[in-house]
Amino acid sequence: MALKLVGNFPVQPDRVWCAAPHPHLPLVATASTDRAVRIYSLRDFSLVSTIEGGHKRSVRSISWKPNAKGESVLATGSFDSSTGIWHREERGTHGDGEQSLELNSEEREEDEEWRFAVVLDGHDSEVKSVAWSAGGSFLATCSRDKTVWIWEDMGNENYETIAVLQDHSQDVKMVAWHPEEELLASSSYDDTIRLYKEDTDDWVCCAVLTGHTSTVWSISFENNGHQSRLVSASDDQTARVWHRKPKPEKEEEEEEEGPSMQPPSIIKGTADETENWEEQACLPKVHTRTIYSVDWSKKTGLIATAGGDGRIVLYKEVDTENGLPDADLGASKEWKVIAQVPAAHGVYEINSVTWCPKWDKLGTTIDGELLLSTGDDGIVNIFEFSL
Repeated sequence: MALKLVGNFPVQPDRVWCAAPHPHLPLVATASTDRAVRIYSLRDFSLVSTIEGGHKRSVRSISWKPNAKGESVLATGSFDSSTGIWHREERGTHGDGEQSLELNSEEREEDEEWRFAVVLDGHDSEVKSVAWSAGGSFLATCSRDKTVWIWEDMGNENYETIAVLQDHSQDVKMVAWHPEEELLASSSYDDTIRLYKEDTDDWVCCAVLTGHTSTVWSISFENNGHQSRLVSASDDQTARVWHRKPKPEKEEEEEEEGPSMQPPSIIKGTADETENWEEQACLPKVHTRTIYSVDWSKKTGLIATAGGDGRIVLYKEVDTENGLPDADLGASKEWKVIAQVPAAHGVYEINSVTWCPKWDKLGTTIDGELLLSTGDDGIVNIFEFSL
């Protein structure tokens, strides 16, 4: 098993913070210190367009809106404390909604007309992360100002602030939504992960995950409908898997009969909304410096990590030798390292790793999966995993 370098995007003039694949087109966006967002083709790894002019400082985070009809919508979070919403009409769409990208490089540049539609202001400091909910109705942002904001898309380019969450005591590094539920996670410099969900008209913290001993830089949900799990990566050089434990039958019966008079077990959550999450596994320790990024593959279930030591590590969940089932989900499983790439960006740190689909030259998804890594060297490397 190995990760093979199959290409890279044209070198950027400054640090690349992250990369985000389009939800249904062979495109990927990157965020850079030079205040620009670049869109690349996953068919031939060429530059398609450059988006500039919306921010005064580094673009730190980007997120494509899912389920956008007839257009592409991109959110950008910047160190200038603002969040931008960009629109581009998808011209030449086929009946199946897929856009024809049969253009040469020059034609693509002219055809890519991105419009800076909305500026979302409110944070008092750098915006560190932006993320759309699975349905595309909500956008979450987080900041160095210790807050998490939730914005609702009201249509016609109008956004309403529906929650300002101030549960973290330090800089909030990342936000991520559950792939199927309206459940939001945030990670912080305060060493914790917090989960939020809507309770009547208010968003509340329904769980606090503790176990890391330093800053939690990155989080990623598993895309599995049978269970809810989350992986986190930290400055303590560990990556940990957390899972939601089902409520005991007695507790479910009490909820059917009426609300409990007992106080919730977790501060900030109501009795009905409190969830029980616990650490399920600490992945084998490989990294020797901060792990800045972790991503859980939606296709293969593999977990990729990368960070300050310049190393990319792949983990796979396998059956234990005895293979005996247990009442607790995952007790008969363990995580193993299946591939590593040392010095993936030479002497430079890696800021993010992201899984994305593999496309052929005609713009059709094919078997296989790519892993993108972004670094301080201004390079986005493209790896392919093979057995």
